[in-house]
Amino acid sequence: MSTDDVFSALATGETGLSSDEAARRLSEYGTNDIHDAERTSVFELLVSQFRDPLIYLLVVAALLSLGIGFIPGGEPNYTETAFIVLIIGVNGLFGFVQDYQATRSIEALRELASPDTTVYRDGRKQTIDAEQVVPGDIIHLEQGDAIPADARVLESDELRTSESPLTGESAPVEKATETADEETPLAERRNMVYKNTTVVKGRGSAVVVETGMETEVGGIATQLGEADDQQTPFQAEVEHLGKQIGGLVVALIVLVVAVQFLFTATDPVAILLVGITLAVAGVPEGLPAVVTFTLALGAREMVDRNALVRRLPVVESLGSVDVIVTDKTGTITENRMTVTRLYTSGSVVDLSDSTTKSEGDPGESAQSTADGDQLTTPALVPLLRCGALCNNVERTDDEYRGEPTEVALQRIADEADVEPTGERCRDIQFSSERKRMTVLVDDGAVTAYMKGAPEVVLDRCNTILEDGETHDLTDDKRQEILDQTESFAGDALRVLGFASKAIDDPSAEPDQIEDEMVFLGLQGMLDPPREGVEAAIDDCQSAGVRTVLATGDNLTTAEAVGEQVGLDPDGAVTGSDIDDQSDDQLTSTVEDIDVFARVTPDHKVRLLNALQNNGHTVVMTGDGVNDAPALTQADVGVAMGGRGTDVARQASDMILRDDNFATIRDAIREGRGIFENVRKFVNYLVSTNTGEVLVVFLGVLLGSLLFPAQFSGTSQALILTPILILWINLVADTLPALALGADPHADGLMDQPPRPPDEGVINTRVLVSILTIATLLAVTGLGLFFYALDTTGSLLRAQSLLFTFIVVVELIRIQVIRSRYDQPLRSNLWLVGAIGVSLLVHITVLYTPLHDVFQVVPLTLVEWALIAAGFVVFLLLNVVISASNNRLFESRASE
Repeated sequence: MSTDDVFSALATGETGLSSDEAARRLSEYGTNDIHDAERTSVFELLVSQFRDPLIYLLVVAALLSLGIGFIPGGEPNYTETAFIVLIIGVNGLFGFVQDYQATRSIEALRELASPDTTVYRDGRKQTIDAEQVVPGDIIHLEQGDAIPADARVLESDELRTSESPLTGESAPVEKATETADEETPLAERRNMVYKNTTVVKGRGSAVVVETGMETEVGGIATQLGEADDQQTPFQAEVEHLGKQIGGLVVALIVLVVAVQFLFTATDPVAILLVGITLAVAGVPEGLPAVVTFTLALGAREMVDRNALVRRLPVVESLGSVDVIVTDKTGTITENRMTVTRLYTSGSVVDLSDSTTKSEGDPGESAQSTADGDQLTTPALVPLLRCGALCNNVERTDDEYRGEPTEVALQRIADEADVEPTGERCRDIQFSSERKRMTVLVDDGAVTAYMKGAPEVVLDRCNTILEDGETHDLTDDKRQEILDQTESFAGDALRVLGFASKAIDDPSAEPDQIEDEMVFLGLQGMLDPPREGVEAAIDDCQSAGVRTVLATGDNLTTAEAVGEQVGLDPDGAVTGSDIDDQSDDQLTSTVEDIDVFARVTPDHKVRLLNALQNNGHTVVMTGDGVNDAPALTQADVGVAMGGRGTDVARQASDMILRDDNFATIRDAIREGRGIFENVRKFVNYLVSTNTGEVLVVFLGVLLGSLLFPAQFSGTSQALILTPILILWINLVADTLPALALGADPHADGLMDQPPRPPDEGVINTRVLVSILTIATLLAVTGLGLFFYALDTTGSLLRAQSLLFTFIVVVELIRIQVIRSRYDQPLRSNLWLVGAIGVSLLVHITVLYTPLHDVFQVVPLTLVEWALIAAGFVVFLLLNVVISASNNRLFESRASE
């Protein structure tokens, strides 16, 4: 539309809106912000902690404990019910606190944004909060301003914007006022500026056409809000484990109830009590709390490493990834143009490797010198002075504001201590048609300084400055300069040519001023890789984690940057190549190609889908709005905290506060360590609960056969009561398991390949360990139980003996599990303390009036000796069987 049509459609004009009309529109359209579609209320966050199959099973057990009171001859067990409810509540509250803290941290990040903007209100300029901008507002734009909304350009004085957060294109986009075809792609709409982009050069004005969620950025945020929230691999695995445990427990309950009902004369109330006991025994009550605690510790460690985790399970998921798909600008590179190569007086000064090369012998290098010494070479001064004078950078102390290319020119001049003098008296501005810019500076005599495309600048020159003297610009020398320009460009450098000459008449026509100039040289610049990125990528490769570069930049730049950080640029493909391939073809391509250039958001999603279809667990990094769809699709989305947009942060699972790719390497190592700890305590907790289930299951069946009088005629004939099992699970298991979550990570984590995607926490080796420990616990424990029952005739004393035996075995055998990871007990003092506290609490239960509440009796020295003997038998059998299993697994691994 023409500007007049836009004014008419928006009922506004060149002088903007009145304050009253702006207030009315703010009420109609809402504030100009991006809403987080994923945000949940505190109540919903709390309720979500109780949506777990294991919790459901415990709720049923609690209801049954009360329901017994409605059966003739039964009494409701209020203590047992209260204990179960307490455990459910503590676990839920623990998880809620951790998730709530992560949510508040994200809110703190959101407060970093919401800049001010200049608008025309009541016919004059006013500065307002960007959230108060409404459609129809006329906004004034200056170099360095953040654009508050989508707006149609009204005036443009060399106005250029950086749209890399939205389109992925790192080069500034020149803006104009002309109309555009309706089918013009977003990245080519020169008469529009967009929310979440910035002005890097020039000035102008624009009329706001869309705000908030109606902007291009808001549209992407809306799509993200409508997308399904995918589970992380670890969340899916824990949920699957819970369902498996729940299903197994229910099956055992049905089996035991059926056997007792059909083949024994057991009292119906006793049968129901056995069912409740099995339900309680089968559920590892501490598992949700320990998982949450361990992930929270990892998340806290990640904060110390400048990474903020939005969802706790992501900490573990990072440890299982095998592919990282990363953007270039601001992630791999610094997002800061830097001059890295200069050409003047027939020589090249390479600032990236501190080498000066003579054009007379391009294959050899002159003596290497330090960068600072190179920049003080007298021959460079005219070239650097021209770059510093011929730009519009604003400088305050160490801060530069302006177009990235001009900032690079100013910075290199400052580093060389080149102080341009004189007063600018005339500008001949750059345009896309002219491809050059000239300024006239009066420092006693007027001099014209030009910069622009090398071939354009070269055409305006007839002489060249070499070693302080002016010489004719011969055809051979022209060709040499063009060859050097091509060489620079071949290394993905953006190349500018520079020239100058003395001016007699500053008011002359531009063509006259810009003719017969003296060629000064070339400056080549690029957005350099971030420090440490190459080493981080190398570490990831050693750990079996492949890095793939997917950028919106051109192919040459993508290949050069990829090679600089250690990726293989051979065979690099572009977005158009991706369009030409079917999904099946792309699944093959992504396995062989490390560098993808000129990719759009749709291309990134296709790349991710192809990798995930090949069975990979994928991390996606990015900072722009254009990265958001892929961040959502990835198994783990990682956004940049400094340069990242709000939409990218909302779409991510983790935010890097230092925008450093190397932090991902640290996150992967942390994730792998956490997975090891998760595997340890899952082994520990599940083997305990499996042993308890076997104790109850086998004990009741054997008791019905060996002691029919005691196990058939009374509702109290249980191997272990539910409250004793809950106590074991809560005190003897959960406290040490929590401390186990703080175990230090083993060395060499980054020298191992990622675990296979289909390998769960409970793999074959862990499953064998669980079954071995559970079986031995049941066999030795029941042996002690029936021995005590036979010799003393007291079910209460036999239960107390078995109760204490299980607690002691659990507290001591935790080190058996840790020894498989070569970790001595003293490496985790928290664990030593937890074991001591658990043992002390258990002794308190036995030898204080609390034993009446738990219905146990104090043990004698003889009974403690029996427990010690039973433990020795358990330990010896465990060592023998474990050694046999280890040899078997090692033999299979070698085969």
